[in-house]
Amino acid sequence: MSPTPVHLRAAGVSLVLDVTGPVPSVLHWGADLGELDTADLDALRATDVLEVPHNQPDDPRRLTLLPTEHDMWSGTPGFAGHLAGTRTTPRPELRAAVRVTGRTVAADLVDPVTGLEIDLVVALSPEGLVQVSHTVRRPAGDADPEQPFDVAGVLAVLPLPARATEILDFTGRWARERQPQRLPVVDGAHRRDVRRGKPGPDSPHLAMVGTPAFGSRTGEVWGLHVAWSGDTSWLVERLPEPAGTHRSVLGGGELLRAGEVRLLPGQEYRTPTAYFAWSDRGTDGIADRFHQHLRARSGHPARPRPVIVNTWEAVYFDHRLEPLLQLVDRAAEIGVERFVLDDGWFLGRRDDTAGLGDWSVDRTVWTEGLGPLADHVRARGLEFGLWVEPEMVNLDSELARTHPEWLLAPAPGVGPASRNQYVVNVAHPEAFEYLLTSISALVSEYDIAYLKWDHNRELHEAVSRVDGRPGVSAQTHAVYALFDRLRDRHPGLEIESCSSGGARVDLGILERTDRVWASDCIDPVERVMIDRWTMQLLPPELVGAHVGAPRSHTTARVTDLPFRLATALIGHVGVEWNLNERSPEELAILRSWIGYHKSIRPLIASGTVVHGDLADPQTTLAGVVSPERDQAVFVWTRTGTSATTQAGRVPLPGLAEDRTYSVRVVSELGEPEFTARVAPAWTTAPLTISGSVLGAVGLPMPTLAPQQAMVLEVRAV
Repeated sequence: MSPTPVHLRAAGVSLVLDVTGPVPSVLHWGADLGELDTADLDALRATDVLEVPHNQPDDPRRLTLLPTEHDMWSGTPGFAGHLAGTRTTPRPELRAAVRVTGRTVAADLVDPVTGLEIDLVVALSPEGLVQVSHTVRRPAGDADPEQPFDVAGVLAVLPLPARATEILDFTGRWARERQPQRLPVVDGAHRRDVRRGKPGPDSPHLAMVGTPAFGSRTGEVWGLHVAWSGDTSWLVERLPEPAGTHRSVLGGGELLRAGEVRLLPGQEYRTPTAYFAWSDRGTDGIADRFHQHLRARSGHPARPRPVIVNTWEAVYFDHRLEPLLQLVDRAAEIGVERFVLDDGWFLGRRDDTAGLGDWSVDRTVWTEGLGPLADHVRARGLEFGLWVEPEMVNLDSELARTHPEWLLAPAPGVGPASRNQYVVNVAHPEAFEYLLTSISALVSEYDIAYLKWDHNRELHEAVSRVDGRPGVSAQTHAVYALFDRLRDRHPGLEIESCSSGGARVDLGILERTDRVWASDCIDPVERVMIDRWTMQLLPPELVGAHVGAPRSHTTARVTDLPFRLATALIGHVGVEWNLNERSPEELAILRSWIGYHKSIRPLIASGTVVHGDLADPQTTLAGVVSPERDQAVFVWTRTGTSATTQAGRVPLPGLAEDRTYSVRVVSELGEPEFTARVAPAWTTAPLTISGSVLGAVGLPMPTLAPQQAMVLEVRAV
């Protein structure tokens, strides 16, 4: 008698697994099916087998959690590999009954063809996220012990229903990360392979497939995130014929280079975790599941996110103690809580052509070390932070001259340069210990509270000089271990993941860091979309959002200060601007902005992120609503002109229909500019209005001038 299907439920999601074997398969992933008894579950399984069409395999095709050709699956396989060109047709099967513990299902598979053992784990988190991971093991007693088994790829795959017909994923470039792109699901594979040694600015980020024209608040959506900071593969695939009742799949995993994972008897390979999310509330519903999951972690930042001043766009490499001490004073006066000294402080680092790898203070610039600056920072009540880039090296450095074998590069030559730098092989034991010791010593000596950890190039020709093998996977594991060891040594140390801006934003790195730098571009026009889609995965308190100079250093666009303040309000905020050159009026409005941000900081760190579905692409509405729905802040933004004269009514999503709210325009950030002669009356007088009206009808928004924003505060009365 076949075992009853397993039904996992959480947060409005059901996952039903057929565990009869040879490999478990998904009968349903999506809306909560409610309480189902044995008869219901058996009936669901019985309806999953379709007829056998003409000119098809004699038995129905089957889509499992590890699809192979043995299942007559003609799409991308879930596992691929070989041993010296043999053992290429895997036939995994259950070794014993699956184990169900709470909302976790563990299946122990054995493969008589490849000789491998595969542990498959599927879990449903309390927030409704499906987490899938595999461990591939070569038994100690396997035949041909001298010959390695080459693992070519392992993908986590879940089925999609026929109504999921539209793909939304992301592309981008430096200073313009996470740009959305939409396309239809068609027969064949939409495959995104990331070969940058990190997610990259064009990372798929969070691949979503949904019902036609799904939006921020509407439609069913199925999403995938691969929690890995190295090379990855992402897949949406549809076949002409179904396997069971499914034609389409969503999947992903680590992309492995040829020869990168070679298993000898007794060795194993563990995949990154793939996170799958379902929502019947559009993309905001997907985001909410990830935000809740991240906030529930034991290591999630618990205290309010300190307001930052970062020196990069303020002084670049011009490190002089007196101006920096003045910058600390100005920062303290406006309410900043953390001072971060960026690039330029270490040995030989007068520009970006030298110094990387030599992690000691340059005494020709800092004659007394960093102590006088760090002490002054703390004396003014601020935390001291420091920029580092431990994974990189300039050839003009003592490290490169002394230890060329530590480079992650081909033995003949050094490979291509990028930003005048190369990559340190962190997986080299001696290089690892050097970096751990050097960075740890800095943290201890200067009582560093925060590291801005940068990573300013891709990994090309990333091979070990020790054995000549591809090294991206080993490098990623080693970097994770370096983060872990540093944080073990220095409890309370916070780390920011920066990578040419926002090129390493993933849940693998976020297990070890406390925020990401979303982009090197802080032009508010660009940041509106960059931050909006970065927060599709991460809650705002994990996303760095800084105010910069009027003239953007990356785009040369000039914008007003109130616009820059409004668009940077919801996030982990900071200032990247030379405060020594600011007028008293500018400092006063910065102080007011920081004060207002601090007043809503608990809301930002706990609230639900919402977005308006707007027809006009020149306008956006983003907000945060408290868990109790008694408070909300919305940012109404216009980046360009529109064909229509007036914005019209715009609903404010996420509020309680049965409550009454007061609405006010936040003036602490300065006044935006309007194009109309007279603004709507509610913007200048107190307004009390029901949540049902705000959510269903909305407010007639003022027509802002281009590159202007208005902040609304909504409170229950």
